[in-house]
Amino acid sequence: MSKFHPNIWYPFTILQEAPTPLKVKKGEGLWLELEDGRRIMDCISSWWVNIHGHGHPEIAGAIADQAKELEQVIFANFTHDPAEQLAEKLTDELPGDLNRIFYSDDGSTAVEIAMKMAYQYWQNKGQKRTKFICFEGAFHGGTFGAMSAGGSSPFNEIFKDLLFDVEFVPYPDTWIGDTTVAEREDQVIAKLEKLLDANPEEYAGIMIEPLVQGAGGMRMCREDFLQKLHWVNRQFDTLLIFDEVMTGFGRTGDWFASRRAQVEPDLIALAKGLTGGFLPLSATVCSDKIYEAFNSSDPRKTFWHGHSYTANPIGCAAGLATLKLMHENEPIFSQMEQWHQEELHKLRDHPKLKNHRVMGTIAAVDIINTGEDGYLNPVANRIKERCVDEGLLLRPLGNTIYLMPPYCTTRAQLETMYQGIIKLIDI
Repeated sequence: MSKFHPNIWYPFTILQEAPTPLKVKKGEGLWLELEDGRRIMDCISSWWVNIHGHGHPEIAGAIADQAKELEQVIFANFTHDPAEQLAEKLTDELPGDLNRIFYSDDGSTAVEIAMKMAYQYWQNKGQKRTKFICFEGAFHGGTFGAMSAGGSSPFNEIFKDLLFDVEFVPYPDTWIGDTTVAEREDQVIAKLEKLLDANPEEYAGIMIEPLVQGAGGMRMCREDFLQKLHWVNRQFDTLLIFDEVMTGFGRTGDWFASRRAQVEPDLIALAKGLTGGFLPLSATVCSDKIYEAFNSSDPRKTFWHGHSYTANPIGCAAGLATLKLMHENEPIFSQMEQWHQEELHKLRDHPKLKNHRVMGTIAAVDIINTGEDGYLNPVANRIKERCVDEGLLLRPLGNTIYLMPPYCTTRAQLETMYQGIIKLIDI
């Protein structure tokens, strides 16, 4: 008998090796209740989306109220209050003149749209810029454009012959106690300048996961590097794209990584935390400068893109409730970095751990073992199988174990998570 449901194909699952999925019956705040009655802490916000915890009554109430009024309407030639209000409140929190929101359904698509906008922007201005500069180790999603922009990994290796050409440069990741980061940052900047100087009108844009590469192993860079990158982008007149699908909505200790780094990208992709984990919704936000290049009566300059559920009213209502809670929870997500630092300090001499790092609400360490560093390191499966026995939901990225808890987490609960991780590592 199969260990899986006979009609479901589960994501990111090695079918012959994965354990039987655990059935979840209820979620409330930090906690998930399993079918067998056990309760576990959701230490990763269920793939990083439930920023305010599970089943938040304000978001649930907003969804119910909106569903009674308007559940869905075509967003071409029509509009509605939830989409307009969410756009207004969202752009109020974004840096610079990121004022034009294009709604879609998920993070991969938000990134895809950003790349399409950047490419067509130059076309509309009479320039044929056909390449992007991205970063080694990146993961931007599972659609073909997003995969093209991602570094080589198990996620996209099989499709490499179908991906378009992208120029990759190193991501200057760093950790607590790193003494070489400034030198490595300068080397990356020098390589960027060389590429752009040699072919100034070839590159449509530079795209990066700002401050934290997520699926690539929670690799973290400094605000200083993003500021240097922004300077290069402006010097060579290309477009800077921030993929904040994961880093947005408080994850880096500020509302957005761009705000924390005091950098104004030309385009930004948002998803995951936008609805607090309740519904699929994403947004690609561009500057007024980019929008104006499409503001024409010429059909060839129109951005011909859209989705059936674009700006779904119920999703937008969830987004409005989520932003309200962001203001209320700002003291938590702004101080969680300090909590992580205190716990990581206790682990500084652990013989099985290296590269301790933290950024806002995200903390990560690498487990030292006999396997090769990376996503396929077998230690991940051992921890995923055993973590529930410690009352935790964890999903290591290979030998990288990380925490990304919701903002309803208390200081004492975070300490409990770290205690559970130590037990799992020492087994």
